[in-house]
Amino acid sequence: MRKRQAKKRILLPDPKFNDQLVTRFVNNLMWDGKKSVAFKVFYDAMDIVEEKNQDEEKTPLQLWKEALSNVMPQVEVRSRRVGGATYQIPRQIRPDRKVSMAIKWLISFSRKRNEKTMAQKLAAEILAAAKEEGAAVKKRIDTHKMAQANKAFSHFRF
Repeated sequence: MRKRQAKKRILLPDPKFNDQLVTRFVNNLMWDGKKSVAFKVFYDAMDIVEEKNQDEEKTPLQLWKEALSNVMPQVEVRSRRVGGATYQIPRQIRPDRKVSMAIKWLISFSRKRNEKTMAQKLAAEILAAAKEEGAAVKKRIDTHKMAQANKAFSHFRF
């Protein structure tokens, strides 16, 4: 690369839960720089999760973190061109990329749901992911299946 690698910016923890991961999630949830709206959506979703939660000993934040860890992929496939043919090569994923993929999948699949408000959509997707159900978890399973199917090409790793 011509330029040096960009420095990691330190995120401030969110005001309610005092957690940096929540801020990272809200930054991905945000549209058009409207962070306060994104925080409101996230906190409303947490309130809905608290109402609908059957497991009383877990807080909504713990359920959300469990949902994120259920969506996190362990391996992915990367394309590699070898002698005119393109192979899908399975690779391990770095920890920060795992988290960012899980966040993006959780948000994108909650946007595609059929509930009325974004907070309701997000809450429903969080509850589904915490139970190892839902579209985001299915995406993780499909990614793992793809890597498993292409295991034969793992000797082409780069």
